[in-house]
Amino acid sequence: MENTRVAVFIDGANLFFLQNKDLQWSIDLRKLLSYIGTYYGKVVDAYYYIGLEATPDTGMQGFLNALPKMGYALRTKPIKIVGGKRKGNLDVEIVLDMFSTIDLYDTAVLVSGDGDFDRALQLLRAKGKRFKVLSTEGFVAHELRNTAGMHYIDLANLRAELEKTSQSNVEDAKLAKKFADELI
Repeated sequence: MENTRVAVFIDGANLFFLQNKDLQWSIDLRKLLSYIGTYYGKVVDAYYYIGLEATPDTGMQGFLNALPKMGYALRTKPIKIVGGKRKGNLDVEIVLDMFSTIDLYDTAVLVSGDGDFDRALQLLRAKGKRFKVLSTEGFVAHELRNTAGMHYIDLANLRAELEKTSQSNVEDAKLAKKFADELI
């Protein structure tokens, strides 16, 4: 496992909703990378995908600024209004990155329950790549769960390892202050 190269792909919108609607607790993204590195191999790339308002609020901007300092490459796309609904779908970007970087990793870790990724995981398997899907039973699409099989990890079972604590919030505040100081 120590020679296994791991790439992490986080569907930010999916993660946001599964935390708020299913888990009801927040995942510390630093702890998530550490967990993945401990159990699945050396994390060589980590991507976080999120749709953005034209002008993100201060809290969101602080979060976005902190992600690269935590080790995540940030991939964004403007949110559009389609049929009265806000859309910031980055599924295509996630799949493009999975396959454009395929030679750089042995195992892909997808943090999403979106069934749109089912075919991409089938193709990764056909190319000899391993993968893990991290989501929750209440949020993972049936077809994605079926494709993942034993490679599915329920985030609800990882609360002790991944929950954001008051200490995590203190570390986040220090990171935000450091970033603000660098801008001055």
